[in-house]
Amino acid sequence: MNSADKIKTRFNKLQKRLRREMGQAIADYNMVEEGDRIMVCLSGGKDSYTMLDILMNLRRSAPVSFDLLAVNLDQKQPGFPEHVLPEYLQSLDVPYHVIEQDTYSVVNRVVPEGKTTCGLCSRMRRGALYAYAEEHGYNKIALGHHRDDIVE
Repeated sequence: MNSADKIKTRFNKLQKRLRREMGQAIADYNMVEEGDRIMVCLSGGKDSYTMLDILMNLRRSAPVSFDLLAVNLDQKQPGFPEHVLPEYLQSLDVPYHVIEQDTYSVVNRVVPEGKTTCGLCSRMRRGALYAYAEEHGYNKIALGHHRDDIVE
């Protein structure tokens, strides 16, 4: 087996394990129910891309029917490549929406230089996402996190 085949095999095993474990957690905690409208929040990081992929695959085989909408919050950070997520989601034929809210300027104006912006930024981001979900009838929000996010 050449190195490309080994990498592909390793990737397939990881993909199966992640799908199995996430599916099990969803079943164990009754996270997805018949008729749910789930807003999948995408930051552009590997955890949210993976979460969307797993939920899309789960939807094909789940015993319940549910809707997904991929949502990204464009916080107007300088240099953020605005085109990447929409192009990717279009290639998957996934319904999506980009919320545009300049939280970046607010955080920079309010938080003193040298202080961490994470707390305020997180609250503003969640507020925008929760408001959008409520306004558009999404009863569940999926956020992609991994173990290292606790440290960040």
